[in-house]
Amino acid sequence: MKTYFTFFRSPIGEIMLNSNGSALTGLYNENARHSPNVSSEWEETDELSIFKTAKTQLREYFDGERKSFDLQFETGGTQFQKEVWEQLLKIPFGETLTYRDIAHRIGRPKAVRAVGAANGKNPISIMIPCHRVIGMNGTLTGYAGGLDRKNFLLELEMIRNG
Repeated sequence: MKTYFTFFRSPIGEIMLNSNGSALTGLYNENARHSPNVSSEWEETDELSIFKTAKTQLREYFDGERKSFDLQFETGGTQFQKEVWEQLLKIPFGETLTYRDIAHRIGRPKAVRAVGAANGKNPISIMIPCHRVIGMNGTLTGYAGGLDRKNFLLELEMIRNG
């Protein structure tokens, strides 16, 4: 299956978008921990409708006009990871949950560390809002794109939600 990519300039740096041609398969911050390496088989394009939609929705999000995303996603991942990512989509704009909250919501209260690992492997950050998950004591812990970006996104949402 072919992989397509494009870039989007955002207030938190350049974002790489990936697609299989019909769905968004990745959204990675510049220098993020789990960013894929572009290979010679990948094709760079701005012409895919999924990329045009994603860029429009990201622009609206950063401009304070959008609180959720309406796109076709294909995340891959294990069944456990998909359960965690589904819970991330249920966290309201401007709100946070802890890793423990997510573990309880998926019916695995002892899987707090595994939830953290799954959260960190989320391939579509921002749109599947892993930045809305915080540590038990309210601290910002872990974010593949860096804690400064996580803080920026949370502040952006808190200001616009308030």
